[in-house]
Amino acid sequence: MNKPIRVLQVLGGTSLGGAESRVMDLYRHMDRERVQFDFAVHSSKPEFFDQEIESLGGTIYRLPRFKVYNWLSYRKAWKQFFTQHQEFAAVHGHMTSTASIYLPIAKSLGVKRTMAHARSAGTDSGLKGVMTRLLRKNLWKKTDYCLACSALAGQAVYGEKAWKKGLVHVIPNAIGLEKYAYDPGMREEMRRQLGVSDRLVIGHVGRFHEAKNHGFLLEVFAAVCQKRENAVLVLVGEGGGMEAAKQKAKELGIADKVQFLGSKKNVADYYQAMDVFLFPSLYEGLPGSVLEAQASGLCCVIADTITTEVGITDLVEYASLSETPQKWADRVLAGADAKTKNRRARLEELRAAGFDVADQAQKMMNFYEKGEPLWETEPNR
Repeated sequence: MNKPIRVLQVLGGTSLGGAESRVMDLYRHMDRERVQFDFAVHSSKPEFFDQEIESLGGTIYRLPRFKVYNWLSYRKAWKQFFTQHQEFAAVHGHMTSTASIYLPIAKSLGVKRTMAHARSAGTDSGLKGVMTRLLRKNLWKKTDYCLACSALAGQAVYGEKAWKKGLVHVIPNAIGLEKYAYDPGMREEMRRQLGVSDRLVIGHVGRFHEAKNHGFLLEVFAAVCQKRENAVLVLVGEGGGMEAAKQKAKELGIADKVQFLGSKKNVADYYQAMDVFLFPSLYEGLPGSVLEAQASGLCCVIADTITTEVGITDLVEYASLSETPQKWADRVLAGADAKTKNRRARLEELRAAGFDVADQAQKMMNFYEKGEPLWETEPNR
């Protein structure tokens, strides 16, 4: 029997983030006798998915975190890595901030196929964002394939020139649809566990990072509370901005109505407990959490900064971040009243739009093995 080819997935870490979750969804659906994933991460400590990766046969390699001043030692670490590891048929780089460094090194040391994958349509504020944009400049010239989770992300990361040349290829942020299907029994159980059986539950799933706009989210929820005293906010996720969010909740006088739950492995169950999904991000690539919420039949009120590609069903309503929290609250309450009574799963609509990871896994295996395209236009060579 032939050994599976090995594909190196490059990420910042293996926490319960959007990119990490999508890669893991794909990994679980791979025929691992054909394709096996390994992971190169930039974190020094164990994280959320480590144990599962190892149980599936993957190896986790730890590279130093890029800090600009360590440019030379960062390049050296990657050269040493690919010199020592000649087993990879492909390198799939989700960490595009430094992909222009590690992908050319991989190619020069014998990796057959390299690909960058744009997962976000924005960058951090300040100097970090400036450096990220500089490092991504002409990335399209430094990789065999330019992949993106949405048109917005593709244009933001690779630039208008690469986009107009047809070199950027959008791969849907596919999810494991079945596990998010609406389940009335699980809804009742989760609401009981959370102590919210008779409450209006507003939910959000995402890391505590400036892009997710938790400050505004909390202001919207405070406006909801002025209209519905029984409202509660459920926040699933972790991150450096959690303490600031907790302080904001105190300042708004709503701390007793906000549940900070941290990361959850059974996040699908928490969607069941919600009545409305609130997502006012400043920028995104294509947020998997909005897909997950739709799969479970949730009304979603999201920012119009987010690509329209995620609005697969009529459950999604876009709102401008220039609108007041009070107007957002009105949208949330209208959605709760109109769309929760006949809640049902929306799997077929998402599947028809290409967001079923089981289907995507088959295509990606062919791509990793043979370079067979997932798209109609020719990839960048």
